[in-house]
Amino acid sequence: MPGLEDLYREIILDHYRNPRNNGTLEVPPAHHAEGFNPLCGDEVAVYLDVDDGRVTDVKITGQGCSISKASASMMSVAVKGKSVAEARAITRAFKGMMSIHENELDGTTTETDDDGAEIKLGDLEALRGVVKFASRIKCATLAWNTLGIGLDDATSEAAPQR
Repeated sequence: MPGLEDLYREIILDHYRNPRNNGTLEVPPAHHAEGFNPLCGDEVAVYLDVDDGRVTDVKITGQGCSISKASASMMSVAVKGKSVAEARAITRAFKGMMSIHENELDGTTTETDDDGAEIKLGDLEALRGVVKFASRIKCATLAWNTLGIGLDDATSEAAPQR
């Protein structure tokens, strides 16, 4: 379906050229995690402000390829304002979509949140085509793995309660 592929390409290029939530947050109170892909040199830093179990703000910085930067931008939009549980469910759904094996089986990935509601990935579906290029999957998941580290830090018992 060439029309859909073109649309997906435009979404990725838009997020690459105009990254959303670009910048930093003051640490502390924000939490900070860094990710690095040694295979290609992509780097990402994720800053999270988590208050009362909700991602109230998220900022990203870094450098890398168009897939890495677009995925980080799209991730920041997808999780901002969501509960930590929702952010983790979106992360699982996205990483499931990036799994070569699941996509080879039937081309779909379904994830549900803690209430059993199906997770809709929306614009994140634009990155589905990355699974055709195994070496690029790490580019697409770098920000998501880094987000997980940041969420772990923000929700650990050692994290100050606000």
